[in-house]
Amino acid sequence: MKPYLMAEPALRRLELTITRRLDGLLQGEHLGLLPGPGSEPAETRPYQAGDDVRRMDWNVTARTNEPHVRDLVADRELEIWALLDATASMDFGTVAMEKRELALSALAAVGFLTQRTGNRIGAHVLHGGGVRTLPARTGRPHLMALLQAAFGLPRTPPGTAEPLVGVAAEQLARVVRRRGLVVVVSDFLDDPQTWESPLRRLAVRHQVLAVEVLDPRELTLPDVGILTLIDPETGRRREVATGNARLRRRYAEAAVEQRDAIAGAVRRAGAGHLRLRTDRDWVRDLVQHVMKQRRLAALAASPTLRSHPGGAGGSGGGPGRNRPPQNPPHPQHQGPSQAPHQGPPQRPHGSGGDAA
Repeated sequence: MKPYLMAEPALRRLELTITRRLDGLLQGEHLGLLPGPGSEPAETRPYQAGDDVRRMDWNVTARTNEPHVRDLVADRELEIWALLDATASMDFGTVAMEKRELALSALAAVGFLTQRTGNRIGAHVLHGGGVRTLPARTGRPHLMALLQAAFGLPRTPPGTAEPLVGVAAEQLARVVRRRGLVVVVSDFLDDPQTWESPLRRLAVRHQVLAVEVLDPRELTLPDVGILTLIDPETGRRREVATGNARLRRRYAEAAVEQRDAIAGAVRRAGAGHLRLRTDRDWVRDLVQHVMKQRRLAALAASPTLRSHPGGAGGSGGGPGRNRPPQNPPHPQHQGPSQAPHQGPPQRPHGSGGDAA
């Protein structure tokens, strides 16, 4: 059966899940980045001859004893770009789904919940040693074609040189001219120094959301005896005795350091950070993230902060970098009671399995 014929039923089920649980969450008008005719209030400024008196801000005027008006922000069409990591490290999962399936679900959630308001969505897909660009267009047929193209990607053969997330982010920054939303979906296993700066440059012009996808076996190593670890990018194998308590402890410590380094790099880049796990309800995690962002936006737009003529400013990330931590290996148990899974690649900086 052709990949797109297999993808259609799965995407329809995914659409039903998303619209049933998230419909209305991300709906509504999107604020433009430039002031203009609209209905959403922005910052205040002193009154000038010719200003519409209906936009007078009487609270600020009373406090300053000077007439002030409040500008409006234009409601504009939103352009969304997704940077989807479909490299070999995403073909890994030990619970309900693989990381690539979870990444596709996150991409579909954004697409289904925004395409009905006339927004444009495009994608850069890292796969097979290169970056494939799907241009931004409107409409459900385009969104379904985009998701089918991502769903039907084959597994990358071992030994294929994969592009880095940072390189793809640089290409995306050169291609996308119009300001909008950029969603980067990856496991971010590359050295943070390779993608932090490109992500920061994207965040200067766009609103950026980094969706980190991970599996629980990337955080803890189970005590299951002899375990075979596979690097899907090179095909290299290594057997590890997981009965060693010291090894499991070092593995967990390295995993915590790795995730802290990823979170720090995303924060310094000025991007939002959403962490999704294959063993959790990813829809609930997405809802919690969106509601948190809405509460922060409402707090920033409260009358106390918006009453000043200068408005409230945002905060950017600092230039600091962290030394990349050890990346823990990814287990593959080849016993008869568990189906085999390929694990993400072991990075040059070593892994918890090296201590065995």
